[in-house]
Amino acid sequence: MPAILSAPAAHLTRLSSLVVACCALTVLLPAYAQERFSLFVPSDEDDVKRMLKLVGLRDGDVVYDLGSGDGRIVLQAARQNRKVTGRGIEIDEKLVAESRQAAKKFGVSDRVQFLHQNAFDADLKDATVIAMWLWPEVMRMLRPKILKEARPGARVVTRVWDLGTWKPDLTDTEGSHVYVWVVPAQVAPLWNWTLTVQGVPYTYAAVFEQHFQMVEGVVRVGHRRGVFESMKLNGDEISFTLAMTLDGLGLARHQFSGRVKGDVMEGKVTLSFERDGSVVEVPWRAEPVSTSDYFAPTGLNFK
Repeated sequence: MPAILSAPAAHLTRLSSLVVACCALTVLLPAYAQERFSLFVPSDEDDVKRMLKLVGLRDGDVVYDLGSGDGRIVLQAARQNRKVTGRGIEIDEKLVAESRQAAKKFGVSDRVQFLHQNAFDADLKDATVIAMWLWPEVMRMLRPKILKEARPGARVVTRVWDLGTWKPDLTDTEGSHVYVWVVPAQVAPLWNWTLTVQGVPYTYAAVFEQHFQMVEGVVRVGHRRGVFESMKLNGDEISFTLAMTLDGLGLARHQFSGRVKGDVMEGKVTLSFERDGSVVEVPWRAEPVSTSDYFAPTGLNFK
């Protein structure tokens, strides 16, 4: 995987060389190749360690490197933690062979693989860490593949260039910038759930809007509507709050926490009632719907 030296002067020199080389490349290669090709520049070992540190390498991780070059990201991860496995995806067959030889040299060939493959064809479902440092347009083109195929909670790490409007969850600016994202679960727009409180069922019709890991939402209970606050989505973990008056019980402050598991959101809700100060905790299970009562007519005759 290509990288840039962390020292400021070296960073500028290497980056300038890369830009010049890529400009030359655009002249020499036909248009179709420009859309798929990313120049290989060897990574600085200190920057590799910075990337693995920021991504929080841990036992059981499966590290993928899209555009693995000479394999040093995957190799360093496997050498750094004996309970880590890895897979490098590289389009240059010569570099794949070099990576395999290096894996044997370092004694990690039983835990890492290097495939001669296009990054767009890689199967990402097993990855818990996805590293890449490709030309920024190529990484942007890989972004929807990662969001669609990688498991919620998988971490993505890049250097120098970010992933556009997908804002990073972590950033290291000491030297070349290093960015980390946590792949968010996909939250459907319309959800319904029922909470039974003091023997009375209350139906919630919620509408969510998602932009990567940023989620907003509104909800209707009976004829009342409210806004979800403090919404957080970290991988498949979701939490948010709501202040809503429940008929017969008064104002209730809700604290939702749970997980998004495909077509189900489930967890628990803590309700604090303003009227008497009581607090209750009830289970919460939401399911997506194709139409929502949130949009049903409200009318004028309500208190």
